[in-house]
Amino acid sequence: MAFKAKSAAETKAAELAAILIRIADREGAPVQVGVETLRRASPRLTPLAIGQMFRRHRDELEAALSERGYTLVDYADQGPGRGMEFEIGPA
Repeated sequence: MAFKAKSAAETKAAELAAILIRIADREGAPVQVGVETLRRASPRLTPLAIGQMFRRHRDELEAALSERGYTLVDYADQGPGRGMEFEIGPA
């Protein structure tokens, strides 16, 4: 099988999934994760990038969470400066 390089967006989506999993492992599920928590975990994840990754790579995020026994319950994006939040629950 040939190697397919991941795009920068796919790499960031994998990083976002890994961070959400780490937070859910540490805090326990269900947990609500805001954008500030994600930014502390990785400054590369700007609110704009998080929103774009969620819209483009939601399938990959949900698959990664599912592999670890979590599910994406909800995602809320109230717009610039208003807040963004993921809700992660047990599968």
